Amino acid sequence: MLGRIFERFVEKSPVSIRARGLLERVLNPKTINELFERVADRQYTRDLLFSAVFDLMSQVVCGSHKSLHAAYQASPQELGVSVTSLYNKVKGIETETSASLVRYRAAAVTPLVEALGGTLPPLLPGYRIRILDGNCLEATEHRIRELRGTAAGPWPGKSLVVLDPLVKLRVEVFPCEDGYTQERALLEQVLPTVQAGHCWMEDRNFCTLKFLFGVVERDACFVVRQHQNMPWEPRETFNKVGRVEGARVSEQPIVVRDHEGSELRLRRIRIHLDKPTRDGDRDVFVLTNLPQKVNAQKIARLYRNRWKIETALQELTQYLNSEINTLGYPQAALFAFRIALIAYNVMSVLLAALRSVPGAEVVEQDVSGYSGAEELSAVYQGRMIAIPEKHWQIFGRRKPREVADTLRVLASQVTLRRFQKHPRGPKKPQPKRTYDQKHPHASTFRLIAARKS
Repeated sequence: MLGRIFERFVEKSPVSIRARGLLERVLNPKTINELFERVADRQYTRDLLFSAVFDLMSQVVCGSHKSLHAAYQASPQELGVSVTSLYNKVKGIETETSASLVRYRAAAVTPLVEALGGTLPPLLPGYRIRILDGNCLEATEHRIRELRGTAAGPWPGKSLVVLDPLVKLRVEVFPCEDGYTQERALLEQVLPTVQAGHCWMEDRNFCTLKFLFGVVERDACFVVRQHQNMPWEPRETFNKVGRVEGARVSEQPIVVRDHEGSELRLRRIRIHLDKPTRDGDRDVFVLTNLPQKVNAQKIARLYRNRWKIETALQELTQYLNSEINTLGYPQAALFAFRIALIAYNVMSVLLAALRSVPGAEVVEQDVSGYSGAEELSAVYQGRMIAIPEKHWQIFGRRKPREVADTLRVLASQVTLRRFQKHPRGPKKPQPKRTYDQKHPHASTFRLIAARKS
């Protein structure tokens, strides 16, 4: 009986079967609880396991339930605690606990992407690219006591997220509960993760002397947009290099010095855009310590490509419920965001499996991540009811190569047409709207009839 049910799900929704099997391998309760016991500082387990909290919150993030309370009520098993105790647990989860979970699980799924052959072409051969970007969680509702007397939008926190574009995974996250904290203040946490052979790409917010010198000290490289307050001295004038798509490129050697007088010789790349950015900038200046064999045109393309890759954080809010504005406490809101990062990594592995079948170019251009997320959300409850938990445990016991083979077979049964992207055309200019105070409402039927006549 189970075989027929399982085959039916494989036939109708192979995407959801792949996702559930992958979650069992990556986020099984035993692994989550062990990590919690090892990392948690102040919190401890009494009656409610961390894995149970994680499971409920992941259902909200993935869209199976609209709120944590709804997931609690729909839980098929008795948790043994009240909903108040659940919320108290969530609002007290330490940021380092969930950050460690993202880091630990990203390291676990990277071999799967590589075994699938789903890695993307390297942006800069010979270097492992790391793209650093910031994320400020959206303002929450004024539910908790401290927020009820203010009309200001309450920010529950922010994070720095590190993307590895080769495997398209978010490999590091650095959270902060204070939504007013400057992003560059979190760079102290980032530096210890820099490794030799890395090439870090960042926006101008992260262009600080301490970070640039710290990257060089660790035998790594950087490509960062110059901040206007960065002190520097020219060694030569600009030398015209040529053109890239939509811009002219030139470069000059410069020197920057830290507060102790240490000197760093860099290349300053000027990208003169044919069309200004949305901020009105025509000239974009990029600093790098990459060797001369990596020419300025390649660096310009590399940095401009970063703008496209950074939209991954925007995809989080499009595909998943990553910013739950009903969670006012910073620890709770940041916990939900970390789970969204893990869920997005799972989706990245599923896309890597698809890339191994029809090819990377087809998947990147034509497959919609939003449609995939909708599929996972729609069949979640039925799948969990029809197929008991114990039958998924085989995914956790297999070797990466065996799991990759299974994912590849399931990927070959996916009908890509169901997940086709539908890019919209250019927006039409919005006409000027009129308002008649004597007639504040209008009949849609009469307006359409008037147009037709």
